[in-house]
Amino acid sequence: MDKDGNLYKIILETLLKNIDEGVHVIDKNGNTLIYNKAMEKLEGLKKEDLYGKDMLDAFPGLNENSSTLYTALNENREVLDKYQTYMNKKGHKITTLNSTFPLTKDSEALGALEISKNYTSLKSLYDKISIMQKELLQDANKKRDKRYYDFSDLIGCNIDFLNEIDTAKNASKYTSTVLIYGETGTGKEVFAQSIHTYSERCNKPFIAQNCSALPEGLLEGILFGTQRGSFTGAVDRPGLFEQANGGTLLLDEINSMDISLQPKLLRVLQEGYVRRIGGLKDIPIDVRIIATTNINPAEAIEKGLLRRDLYYRLSVINIKLPLLKDRKEDIPLLIKHFINYYNEIMSKDIWYVSEEVEKAFISYSWPGNIRELKNYIEASMNVVQTGHIIKKEHFSAFVQSKVFKDDKVHIDNIDYEENMGLEKKVYLTEKKIIEDAMAKCNGNISKCAAMLNIKRQTLQYKLKKYGIIKK
Repeated sequence: MDKDGNLYKIILETLLKNIDEGVHVIDKNGNTLIYNKAMEKLEGLKKEDLYGKDMLDAFPGLNENSSTLYTALNENREVLDKYQTYMNKKGHKITTLNSTFPLTKDSEALGALEISKNYTSLKSLYDKISIMQKELLQDANKKRDKRYYDFSDLIGCNIDFLNEIDTAKNASKYTSTVLIYGETGTGKEVFAQSIHTYSERCNKPFIAQNCSALPEGLLEGILFGTQRGSFTGAVDRPGLFEQANGGTLLLDEINSMDISLQPKLLRVLQEGYVRRIGGLKDIPIDVRIIATTNINPAEAIEKGLLRRDLYYRLSVINIKLPLLKDRKEDIPLLIKHFINYYNEIMSKDIWYVSEEVEKAFISYSWPGNIRELKNYIEASMNVVQTGHIIKKEHFSAFVQSKVFKDDKVHIDNIDYEENMGLEKKVYLTEKKIIEDAMAKCNGNISKCAAMLNIKRQTLQYKLKKYGIIKK
């Protein structure tokens, strides 16, 4: 038994020494029994400052009513996920997220144990972000000429793209939640803003929050707000739900939201009320929610990134944005649109891109989608100093190596029969050229047509003529 006791002691000491969370244990009189390395670092004290002493002596900003350790001890109850801001005896301000548990035996209080996470730096960051958001919201309210994207900014003639625009226009007539799925750079926020601009909420706030930009503890406060006495100290702050009341709240990359925060979001969506962190009051809200995801929702659910019940609540209306490589016919339209856009900003007079550039752009796969195309046009227009045409040399060496590939079609030897006529040789040669080009383009007809510089319909006719594809 003694041997086992020594083993348990070694295990406990090893755990306390190596875990990232702070651990603080007091006895029934409030005197410190355990104070690990992580807690020393978190609170800026040494265990010698606390061992055998009343823990309140080390924290003049706390008393028996405000201390989570004393609350668990005196009230014999667990205190879970409680934010606490306090001063240590050196005058340093600390913010922690605590889970505290009473230690009892046969209903007798023996002490309390607290596990703490450091939120001091997050709290400071939260304060800065909250102030910035407030200033931005005030500026937006002052600027009556503030313009969000609308459906005129959605450029394209691809049938799948046009169908999604129709879905978005219909969605703007109602208040149901919308889930937009599209890879990075496909224009998810442009769609979201267009829905808002086209709706009856157009004169109310539109607020966007990227869920991947902030850690869970900080995002929760930003979304739901904080009440006096919670980790933000003595300042009450409304969250984004309150700030967007009457308007639209865009939750970008919802699949990046911590899974533990998603039930709280679901509750707000179902009940139409929000409760600030540290608050007791339910605040009614009227907010249109649009969410986006940059991975397939089914995949996000399977990987545990998105709760199934939240997905069903968000996806009342679904919009799926096609990749730019799947809407090649839109590339010339987008090129023209971005040239006109940057002409106005840069006070230039660029007319179009060269034929070589357009062909290369149509053949390129565009992993960054529309955003990548827009960036390339902007970069090239910074380089053009004379003339009205964007040419290959106006792009960086990096872009040239990615986009401008060798599109020459190399014809292998063809075995011609003796005395074969010219017409038959032309037939075999053209067939070989098309077969090689289709192989190089992985069977993509639009890309192959661009490479051969013929119309897509013409290529389709020849593919059937030579039996390369079935009629």
